[in-house]
Amino acid sequence: MNIIFMGTPDFAVPALEKLYEHHNILAVFTQTDKPKGRGMKLTAPPVKELALKHGTPVFQPKSLKTGGEEFIEEIRRLAPDCIVVAAYGKILPKAVLDIPKLGCVNIHGSLLPKYRGAGPIQWAVLNGEKQTGITTMLMGEGLDTGDMLEKAATDIGINETAAELFDRLSVIGSELIIHTLEGLEKGDLKPVPQDESEATYAPILTKDLCPIDFTKPVEEIHHKICGLSDWPCAVTTCGGKRLKIYRSEIASVKPCGKPCGTVTDPERFEVACSDGVIRFTEIQAEGSKRMKASDYLRGKPLKPGELLGI
Repeated sequence: MNIIFMGTPDFAVPALEKLYEHHNILAVFTQTDKPKGRGMKLTAPPVKELALKHGTPVFQPKSLKTGGEEFIEEIRRLAPDCIVVAAYGKILPKAVLDIPKLGCVNIHGSLLPKYRGAGPIQWAVLNGEKQTGITTMLMGEGLDTGDMLEKAATDIGINETAAELFDRLSVIGSELIIHTLEGLEKGDLKPVPQDESEATYAPILTKDLCPIDFTKPVEEIHHKICGLSDWPCAVTTCGGKRLKIYRSEIASVKPCGKPCGTVTDPERFEVACSDGVIRFTEIQAEGSKRMKASDYLRGKPLKPGELLGI
């Protein structure tokens, strides 16, 4: 099958790698190079790097909706059987959606119609979902509203972070898209409309979500830490300095009788919440690198009763 692939971040790379094994990739569309690092050096998206290794033409339009006519014309010229999309980060206009005979197929990181939008994986973890997955869908003009093709579900680990779930789902998505394309080509798949009454949305994450409120339930705090790791990352303060929390465990689901935010066990970095105790296991102190909490405590021991918070 002749395919145009549209994607940008690491999440999309396994899918493109699988597609190279099974299909002919005519071209890759990805977002523009972005400045990164201390030197703000222009850096290519991961999908572009993979495409260039395979000698595939790469296109990086700022938009396909506004001023993208020359790119749309190029897609028409290439005449793909299907356009596969995975975390592209750009809206496709109807002029593009109508080009491939088998349609545009999106690899979405949730079990639709739950968690439409930009942050489905993080919000599933933030909300304490026990299960999520990948949905392949025919793209329409709405935001993740198109008819569903196939689903693959997976359980979310009790201490699994959004970053870890990203990696797992990217692999699941790469396997599912091959199966979906096979079904589309054979005519075996029947698109299923989404039930709008069950739809929920997963907006872009912002740093406003980051501060930890220790007056909240311990499970909610744990889900926040897992869901915001690795970015934008849950934060608190310790000794007046900012502290990023990347990983945690629920130490207790019983009230400990200490004020919320109090360090209850300085050797294990356990902190009182409204209805239990949270244990920090991986952190990053201001001006330092990311490390295990145990390593941090060896250099900067805490005092019993020390109060955290923003």
